Amino acid sequence: MIGDLIAILGLSFLCFLFWQQRRQSELAKLAISRKCDQLDLQLVSVAFGQHKLKTPAGSWRWHTVYNFEFSALGDDCYQGELTMIGFRPMKFDLPPHRM
Repeated sequence: MIGDLIAILGLSFLCFLFWQQRRQSELAKLAISRKCDQLDLQLVSVAFGQHKLKTPAGSWRWHTVYNFEFSALGDDCYQGELTMIGFRPMKFDLPPHRM
């Protein structure tokens, strides 16, 4: 009986984590799309990068990195990164590109 309750709670927690990850992914895609529109870039693709515990600055903070590809003139392709902490976009890394 207690084992069944723990199993149900565990499954519920995993479903909650999955749902939150999907929500974060949708918000990341929206933020990347807005940034590309702001800079007059064409968004090619967005992909989940990885979860990390340590930020590039050296502090311990759970964050997620998303990779995306964009084009400046239509015949080129560049790769950028978005770092999300929770549901907030914290840092965009875009390489130098043609304008």
